[in-house]
Amino acid sequence: MSTAKRVAGEAAAELVEDGMRLGLGTGSTVAYFLDALAARGLDVAGVPTSEATATRCRELGIRLLDVATTDALDLAVDGADELDAGLELTKGGGGALLREKVVAALADRFVVIATRDKLVDRLGDTFPVPVEVVPFALGPVGRVLTERGFELTERTDAEGRSYRTDNGNAILDARMPAGIADPAVTDVALALIPGVAAHGLFLDLATEALLGDDEGGLLRRSRPDRT
Repeated sequence: MSTAKRVAGEAAAELVEDGMRLGLGTGSTVAYFLDALAARGLDVAGVPTSEATATRCRELGIRLLDVATTDALDLAVDGADELDAGLELTKGGGGALLREKVVAALADRFVVIATRDKLVDRLGDTFPVPVEVVPFALGPVGRVLTERGFELTERTDAEGRSYRTDNGNAILDARMPAGIADPAVTDVALALIPGVAAHGLFLDLATEALLGDDEGGLLRRSRPDRT
């Protein structure tokens, strides 16, 4: 699997040009991208999507941008837990979904890097939708999601304590037993629940996908033309 992740990460690093402003994702595949990007020695800077990514960028000498004063990004690179043929995504396995969505929305071009096994026929088939929730609202949000047919697991950390994101929020991993029949409807429905800070359906954001395999191959996918 590390070969597949490395192939995808290194391919994404080759897309970066001198002077670009970048969105820097989170996760194990992005780690390969950051290493390859630093090795190129380009004059670039980026907005990190997590404290872990920010720390790694400082170690590698990649300059960071403040999202508060950044109105647009040339390119964002991030992973995915699932993606379908239309490049709709499920993200948030690493807990950075809120910041990842903010950064993806700022980017003119959003490239997903992943392994080929992340490609699915329908979102929700292999991975639950992470829902980031303000701790105060965990009970009410959980009840609403359960009433709508989701099976919920509150995410915990390695010590078994309630997980907290970099934003101080909790995560409910919400699984629909038959998968997500209509991601667009679910996207809106989740966003409208009071107490939900973000959810892991990333729709109409990704422009391309670079999918590595363990043999060193690379599958490139572009968003289908929907005009």
